[in-house]
Amino acid sequence: MKKKILILLLLLVTLTGCTKRVNITLEDKTQKSYVSNILCKPESDELVKVYTENKDKLKVEYDKLPKCKNLKINSGGYEGLWTSLFVKPLAWIIVKVGLLVKNNGVAIMIVGLLLRLLLFPISKKSVNMNENLQKAQKDLNRLEKKYQGKEDRDSMMAKSQEMLLIYKKYDINPMSSCLFAFLQIPIFFAFLEAVYRVPAFFENDFLVFNLGTTPIEGFKVGNYWYIILILLILAATYYSFKNMNASVDSAQAQQMKMMSIFMVVFITMVSFSLPTSIALYWIVSNGFTVVQNLLLKKGK
Repeated sequence: MKKKILILLLLLVTLTGCTKRVNITLEDKTQKSYVSNILCKPESDELVKVYTENKDKLKVEYDKLPKCKNLKINSGGYEGLWTSLFVKPLAWIIVKVGLLVKNNGVAIMIVGLLLRLLLFPISKKSVNMNENLQKAQKDLNRLEKKYQGKEDRDSMMAKSQEMLLIYKKYDINPMSSCLFAFLQIPIFFAFLEAVYRVPAFFENDFLVFNLGTTPIEGFKVGNYWYIILILLILAATYYSFKNMNASVDSAQAQQMKMMSIFMVVFITMVSFSLPTSIALYWIVSNGFTVVQNLLLKKGK
C-alpha cells in the first residue's frame, strides 16, 4: 500500500514540470535566479523591468499573462495533473484570500491553517496511533525477545500472528500513522510551487518583512528583524518534533532524539535562505501541529 501511494505521488509530480528558474545578470553585474513559468504579471517596477527585458532568456510570454489579482484557476492552460489540480487552484485561493484581507502574508498564513484544518482528522488519527504504539511497546518488546534468534518459517508465522493480536488489542493500524506523513509531502510542495509562481507573493510586505526577502538578504541591508523569523522557525520545528518523541524503548528513543536534533539544526540552517512567504507558512503550519497535539493530549 505504501509503495502504491508513493508511486502515485511520483507520477503526479513527473507528469508536469515544476518551478523553472533562470539566472539573470542584473545591471550591477550580480546574478539572481527568477522563476520563468510565472502564472501572472509582476507589479513592482524592478520585476517588471526584469521580465520585460529578459523575455527570451526567461522564455515567458509576458504580454499574455494576466494581472495577479485577475488570476484564474486555469490561467496559462493545462500543464499536467500536478499543476492543474494542485498548484494553480492553491495559488488562486491564496490570491483571492489576499485580496479579501488586503495582505498576501496574512493570506499565506490563513491558507496554511486551512490546509492543516482539512488534514486534522487524519493527523488526529496519526497522533492516536503513535500513542497506541507507545502503549503496546512493552508487549512488542516481549514478543521480540520471545522469538529472538528464531528465523524458521513456523516461528515467523507465529510471531506475525501474535503481532497482529497485539495490534488488535491496542487498536493499531500501521498505515494510519503513515498516511498523514504521506499527505504532507505533496501539500507542502504544491504550496511551495504555488507561492513561487505568483510574483505578488514576493512583492508585498508583512509587518517589517518583505515577502520575497530571505533573512540573509535582510541582514545585508541592515534589517535584523529577520532573526525573529529564524527563531520562530527553530521553535516551531523543535516543539513539533519534541511532541513526536514520546517515551519508547531506550534504543529507539536515542535514535529519534538524534534524528530530531539533526532535522532541527538542518531546517534552522535552511531558514536563512527561505523567503518570508515560505517562512510564514512553515511557522504557522508547524505551530498549529504543536498546539493541536498539546490539545489532543490534554483532552485525553
